[in-house]
Amino acid sequence: MRVIFLGPPGAGKGTQAKALAQDWGVPQIATGEMLRDAVKAGTPLGREAARIMESGALVPDDVMVGLIAERLRQSDAAGGFILDGFPRTIAQAEALNRLLKDLGQSLDAVVYFDVPEGELLRRLTGRRLCRQCQTAYHTVSAPPKQAGVCDRCGGELYQRDDDSEATVQNRLGVYARQTAPLLDYYRGRGVLSTIKGDGAMSAIGAAIRRAVTEPR
Repeated sequence: MRVIFLGPPGAGKGTQAKALAQDWGVPQIATGEMLRDAVKAGTPLGREAARIMESGALVPDDVMVGLIAERLRQSDAAGGFILDGFPRTIAQAEALNRLLKDLGQSLDAVVYFDVPEGELLRRLTGRRLCRQCQTAYHTVSAPPKQAGVCDRCGGELYQRDDDSEATVQNRLGVYARQTAPLLDYYRGRGVLSTIKGDGAMSAIGAAIRRAVTEPR
């Protein structure tokens, strides 16, 4: 099973990818985690990515695609994978196509998580982290026993700057502008399925399974 999960921040891609990757026996490949692993491992591309990130710049397409190529060539990805949040641009999608062709592989499906903006704002702006142990909470779906206080260590809970409403709206706007052409790109290739990303986790998981197994 070779699948791409696309969707805005807060759409729930990572949660579903983790569960389904375990069920399908394939790796979940999330770009953020992959970057951290490459930097930690000290690979040439990891060192280059670290240098770029330390300067405050965005990691360019060629470095990201190189990291993806390294990861897909590992033995555990030979039988399939879930790409979580990659590609983000047409250029990345075309580079991924070339890479898969070189590997003698092809995509089974691209699943887009469609979530109303109001729900994304609720999910993202409600996140809170403990300053001491970094345990994550949510003011609605996973609140602490005492408001503003970590259940685990008693530390103060805070909202990251990235999770403020203004910042979240900007992030969602950027993602929408980037992703709209990408959805058309995969729709034109007959591999795109759109699922509703709000609702019960089990229902979303079932919708994904149908999306990747039923003919489009």
